[in-house]
Amino acid sequence: MTSLSYTLILLRHAKAEHDHGAGDHGRPLALRGRRQAAALGDVLRLAGCVPTTVLCSDALRTRQTWDLASSGLSDPPEQVRVLPSLYEAAVPEVLEAVRAVSEHSHVLLVVGHEPAISMAADYLAAESSDDGSLAQVRVGVPTAASCILTSDQAWAHWGRGTAQLTAVVRPEA
Repeated sequence: MTSLSYTLILLRHAKAEHDHGAGDHGRPLALRGRRQAAALGDVLRLAGCVPTTVLCSDALRTRQTWDLASSGLSDPPEQVRVLPSLYEAAVPEVLEAVRAVSEHSHVLLVVGHEPAISMAADYLAAESSDDGSLAQVRVGVPTAASCILTSDQAWAHWGRGTAQLTAVVRPEA
């Protein structure tokens, strides 16, 4: 019997506008962020990371990032859930959301915010992960960066050091 592989993509939203009275939660993507987000779908597709499930913060900029990125994917995900708990989340909230995903979904995309994205990637990454990617998540990831982690363990069993951080990728836009 072969074990199945699970891929988690932890994505920081694309570049957002500064707060112009809408409050942090309502900040839209900047023009640069729109270009980044539109290019994300191609980046994920070319990396072989087309999600079957998406968990997205309910902030405007994360929802816009996902909407624009999804247009570049070959297949729509089976499930997209907008979760208020991912806004202002810390590692425990991100892990709780990941662990609740069905084991039948093998590629999971979480669209969220810093510092939770890089901290969750660092927490999940085994020491044998890619050195450059580990260094990047330990200082934080830029906007529109995707941290790609893989493991043969079902989502419910993901915890400290259980996955290989294989790459941190970002669109050219």
